[in-house]
Amino acid sequence: MHDEPPARAGRREWAGFAVLALPTALLGLDVTALYLVVPSLAADLRPTTAETLWIMDIYGFLIAGFLITMGTLGDRFGRRRLLMIGTAAFGAASVLAAFAPGALWLIVARALLGVAGATLMPSTLALIGDMFADARQRALAIGAWATMFALGMAAGPVVGGVLTGGFWWGAAFLIAVPVSAVVLIAAPRLLPEFRTDAGRPDLVSVALSLAAVLPTVYAVKHAAAHGIDARALTAVLLGGGSAVAFVRRQLRLEEPLLDMRLFADRAFSAALSVLLVGLVGFGGMMLLVTQHLQLVEGLSPTAAGLWMGPPALAMLIGGIGAPLIATRVPPGAVMGSALALSLVGYASLALVGPDGKMTVVSAFAFLYLGLGVMAALGTDIVVGAAPAERSGSAAALSETVQEFGVAAGVALLGSLATAVYRTSVEAPPGMPRQVAEPYRDSLFGATSVADELPPSALRHAQDASTSGLNTAAIAAGAVIAAATVVSFRALRRIPPIGTAAAEAKPTTASVPVRAEPGGGERVRTEPIASACVRDDDR
Repeated sequence: MHDEPPARAGRREWAGFAVLALPTALLGLDVTALYLVVPSLAADLRPTTAETLWIMDIYGFLIAGFLITMGTLGDRFGRRRLLMIGTAAFGAASVLAAFAPGALWLIVARALLGVAGATLMPSTLALIGDMFADARQRALAIGAWATMFALGMAAGPVVGGVLTGGFWWGAAFLIAVPVSAVVLIAAPRLLPEFRTDAGRPDLVSVALSLAAVLPTVYAVKHAAAHGIDARALTAVLLGGGSAVAFVRRQLRLEEPLLDMRLFADRAFSAALSVLLVGLVGFGGMMLLVTQHLQLVEGLSPTAAGLWMGPPALAMLIGGIGAPLIATRVPPGAVMGSALALSLVGYASLALVGPDGKMTVVSAFAFLYLGLGVMAALGTDIVVGAAPAERSGSAAALSETVQEFGVAAGVALLGSLATAVYRTSVEAPPGMPRQVAEPYRDSLFGATSVADELPPSALRHAQDASTSGLNTAAIAAGAVIAAATVVSFRALRRIPPIGTAAAEAKPTTASVPVRAEPGGGERVRTEPIASACVRDDDR
């Protein structure tokens, strides 16, 4: 172990971070940009209902499925190389999506965007770990990284609506082209290369990881749209069986696709748990709140997106400020305090009525604050707990957990809110069947037949939907309270960022090969200590 402190990042590293922030924000934007694009897209391409669902879901579906594989590929074949390949593919797929002549072409293009996006997310995060050896700078950079992705998601509906209104629906995809060009030009000059000397990944493990993740994500999304049925249960059984087989194989391999020993680190496992549970609460409530603003408060999609803009500033404050506070206060205490404060927002949503637009928006600022702190510090703990040569895999696992959290939150809290609606709403006597069925199904259905409803019936449906929001907020608050306890208890031993104990990092016997931005490679030939190495030893 060296006695000198880790080298601090300079202008080149921060310029490189700016390059990494571009695809990060783009990925977040692409998740939500279609929210306001679908009506124009549907009028042009005329997709069926099933095709529309696949256009919306296939992107996140394949990102979640390929994250672990792509994170490991970056570790072994080069993180900068994989980032550039993925960026080029993302730009090309965006052009294909923008000019898709039919719904099937667009589904294929969105699928390619998902696979390409899976290469970008772990590569950007792992490269931040390579570039920022100083623990405090790394935490700040990861906080900004998490904030950029979340801000991209928040800006997606507004950007999609503006581009669609000013040009046509395909323009929402073309924003990726100039971003991809900048990254491809700047990456070789500003970003380092990092890879390990491990062999090729085990293809059976790759297949098992996909067989574990894809059916499980499909089951969650299917349950959110259609409820728990035989198809969802079959997908869960297939995914669960494949996951068991995947874990057993990783434990037998000398060079596993995913090193299961990472889970032996209590901080690593606890931080992943907090990210998963926290995103369940936030992901589900974000869907319900955006629906409430439009269907109950009467805002247009664009207006609802703009109203959600100011609360997002709390996320920016949390994502940037939390790493700075955590240099003096243990990160677990900072995360726990922020999540506890976010409970104020969940409590407000549990009490809000149909005419509570300001209450909803101000409450969501507390949710955003908790998300910003949790994403910044939780991701830093996960990546920091992994050896340098496994940081790509750790980053991919962190993102996979968060994808699962959002999907599960939408499915579970969305189903809960729908169940409350259906038990609360009553169709007026004499209502025709073709009107009563969508009215009793959901507020979306009631809104679709609003012209055939008396004003009191629509108001009754809005009250029932608000009751569903209140109940979901109570359930989400309970979930966040559990994450708060985990943060305070399981993460309490993690010292403040930048202390000597926090800068030490365990490693395995892999030998990293690192290429400098100028082009030459610097190879470490000395044996790696069995206990730990500091960040500057990478």
